[in-house]
Amino acid sequence: MAKKKSPRKAAPRASNRSNSHDPKFERVLGVFAHPDDPEFGAGGSMAKLAKDGANVTYVIVTDGSQGGEDPNQKDSELVSIRQREQRAAAKVLGIKRVEFLGYKDGHLAPDLKLRRDIVRMIRKHKPELVITHIPGRVLDAPMGGSHPDHIAVGEATMAAVYPDSRNPRAFRGLLKEGYQPHVVNEVWIPYWTLGDYFVDISKTLDLKLAALHKHKSQVAKPGQEWDIDKWVRKRHRDIGKKGGYQYAESFKRIKV
Repeated sequence: MAKKKSPRKAAPRASNRSNSHDPKFERVLGVFAHPDDPEFGAGGSMAKLAKDGANVTYVIVTDGSQGGEDPNQKDSELVSIRQREQRAAAKVLGIKRVEFLGYKDGHLAPDLKLRRDIVRMIRKHKPELVITHIPGRVLDAPMGGSHPDHIAVGEATMAAVYPDSRNPRAFRGLLKEGYQPHVVNEVWIPYWTLGDYFVDISKTLDLKLAALHKHKSQVAKPGQEWDIDKWVRKRHRDIGKKGGYQYAESFKRIKV
């Protein structure tokens, strides 16, 4: 008699599981509020996409100037540090291009100006896949994931994907700049442990950790030291159990 499979073994058959039949992307755009958000939210998947041949670009919306503990530090100094850290982290993951929009950290709203600037990035880089924040507050997840800037970027990016980027009558000034309409195929939203689409990051978790360590101003603050490796491994091990992997990241996958 054949040995009965355990529930854990059966889970990988689910259609929401990342596998060898996943679509391949040539161009991916990650739109995030702050430096370090791409790595925390989707660093393992970004590295996997890049390894699989995708041309991945980051758009960082804010200047990151509120991401510090010293009220006397000059904004310009911290902005420079965080941009340098973000470029270094992206390089670890195989991402060659980072765009900084320069909005003031902590002051975002999903208004028409932000939507237009994200549409410009979408039309410029022409991604098939866009990865961005949850466009709303999630009450059954840690509060850090519902930073007001995250919510604003998520909502503005979703509006930029549909209907703005594809609509030649939206933000018509962009046509004069040479940015033609573009249709995005999919949106992935990092969803803590609540996502319905799992990406196996077992082979890229170490790259994610190495990239996170490049954000020294955020993960090694004096008096706030924490074992980030232990925390990240546990988080993605827990997610992996739901998807049938050793380590995974989870997303809400939206086919546009």
